[in-house]
Amino acid sequence: MLTRCCLILLLTLGLNACALWPNRDPLNISVIGIEPLPGQELELRMAVKLRVQNPNETPVDFNGVALNLEVNDQPLAAGVSNQRGQIGRYDEAVLVVPVSITAFAFLRQAYGMSRVESLQGLPYVLRGKLAGGPLGTVRFIDEGRIDLTDAASGRW
Repeated sequence: MLTRCCLILLLTLGLNACALWPNRDPLNISVIGIEPLPGQELELRMAVKLRVQNPNETPVDFNGVALNLEVNDQPLAAGVSNQRGQIGRYDEAVLVVPVSITAFAFLRQAYGMSRVESLQGLPYVLRGKLAGGPLGTVRFIDEGRIDLTDAASGRW
């Protein structure tokens, strides 16, 4: 009987705790730039610049960033940063995250590009997270199309 009462009490408290968490709108994440970084041997490095907008009434604290970038439905780059910060309520920030492209990912992309008709409008998906503790991690996805004819000419 005591076990049953404790179980009912824990279930009730758990449901009430979920109701107390405020509803949050998702963060708006946009890739606003990519710059080359020095690499090593069979690796390319780039700095991905992200604009992060917080459309909520509460600030978002973070203590790490992780990114994975896919182009043309193939993994291309991944990166992490231990930067810390806060994106205030109804505010925005620019984050710079270094990412690496391995030689194998580059070759996989080159093979995939040989099967497409044009370098214009290739789909990309950027998945990432802003780490904020066990319950405060904010995940995000940015999808769009990239024109690699600009990249080939040196313009991003």
